[in-house]
Amino acid sequence: MIRFLFKAVNYFKRIILFHYFKFHRNIKVGKGIMFHNKPLIHIHKGALLDIGDNVTINSKNLGYHVNMYSRCKLMADRDGAIIKIGNNTRLHGSCIHAIEKIVIGKNCLIAANCQIIDGNGHDLSFSNVSNRINTIGNSKPVIIEDDVWLATGVIVLPGVKIGKGSVITANSVVNKDIPEMVIAGGNPIKILKEFP
Repeated sequence: MIRFLFKAVNYFKRIILFHYFKFHRNIKVGKGIMFHNKPLIHIHKGALLDIGDNVTINSKNLGYHVNMYSRCKLMADRDGAIIKIGNNTRLHGSCIHAIEKIVIGKNCLIAANCQIIDGNGHDLSFSNVSNRINTIGNSKPVIIEDDVWLATGVIVLPGVKIGKGSVITANSVVNKDIPEMVIAGGNPIKILKEFP
């Protein structure tokens, strides 16, 4: 009986969360989206969050195969910023922070504790380092094509494109473009294996 009530409460939480997002003009939510626990979502009134069909956004640590340090965070905090997540993609306990544009394709696997950012947050300001704290930094769009798998702890830096079908190994730092159909990893990242 307790298990049934727990499932019912979780079901209604997901329904309420789905409808909450459905009625925000700058948040588009597709059919069949699954929220496991509540994510952190901050979308500026002039920004856009576009989530495709059958996307899973998992912020629930219990039952996930590695430890999740935090719930999912989707943040587009500047006017004109865009986050687009394609159909059937799964996002687990990771952060996506768009200043300009982050596009994640269809059928992607984003494991726990990944950080996907398109901006640095501050300028280098070596001519006036004491003013660095007052700067907002530059941005460059991030594109993750269809069928990409980011293993746990991957950091994707501004301006990179990860090609269709590629796999990025755990705790890698993606600081340059990655071609299609490869396994890449490390810091700095390098191609480990190519597939035809």
